[in-house]
Amino acid sequence: MKKISALFMLLSVLFYGCEEVVEVDLSTQKPRLVVDAAIDWTKGTDGSQQTIRLTTTAAYYADNVPAVTGATVFVTDSNAQVFDFIEDTGTGNYNCTNFAPVIGATYILTVIYEGQTYTATETMIAVPEITDIQQDNEGGFLGEDIEVRFYYPDDAASENYYLEGFDSSVLPYPSYSVTSDEFVNGNLSFGIFSHEDLEAGDEIGIRLYGISQRYFEYMEKLLMISGGSGGPFGTAPATVRGNLVNQTDESKYALGYFRLCEVDRTQFTIQ
Repeated sequence: MKKISALFMLLSVLFYGCEEVVEVDLSTQKPRLVVDAAIDWTKGTDGSQQTIRLTTTAAYYADNVPAVTGATVFVTDSNAQVFDFIEDTGTGNYNCTNFAPVIGATYILTVIYEGQTYTATETMIAVPEITDIQQDNEGGFLGEDIEVRFYYPDDAASENYYLEGFDSSVLPYPSYSVTSDEFVNGNLSFGIFSHEDLEAGDEIGIRLYGISQRYFEYMEKLLMISGGSGGPFGTAPATVRGNLVNQTDESKYALGYFRLCEVDRTQFTIQ
């Protein structure tokens, strides 16, 4: 009986030790400004309603992403027209209701925050229409998954880069990928979405964006270092710099990207 009691006590100590919370003291850098400036012009709309979101970086174990308040945000086009983005107080969202997107036009973003002025320059990129969607019930690596392909015509007259986005109830967050027309210039191109949990009745949101080469390279790096876990906007093991430049102090750089894209959106229901 004494031997059993001793063993029980030993196991109790071991299990208690396994339940202890280990806190790692991680060094925390001074917060940096994070700019989510995605100006997306959906086909069939006037593109006048746009939002730019400002936050700051936070500690690794922080529960919330701090919203930026009190910033000045505006975009200037090549004709010197200024589009003001007005703060929705406390949310970190800065909204514009009269933006005028023009394919091929160049725009400059300006963000003024805590005495620092950040700028970025980008061009509005066109995108072709999604012309067809097909379902294959023998897709995936082993031929056992439902696979959806959407098709679009690539423009042979230019070098094109694309961002593909997918939303579905089987995904915890949107899925993204980037591609170029390097090997398919001028031909009918396609994007693929496949998931082992897809079944009849599931809705898939499909988005195709026309993007610049620089944004293509930025997203390619971001997707690569994310490793497919946490999504492209989760915590990454390295810092990926975008196109924002601090005109006041280069060492206090901001994270994020200013992009302008035409986008085609569609929904598909799994049959």
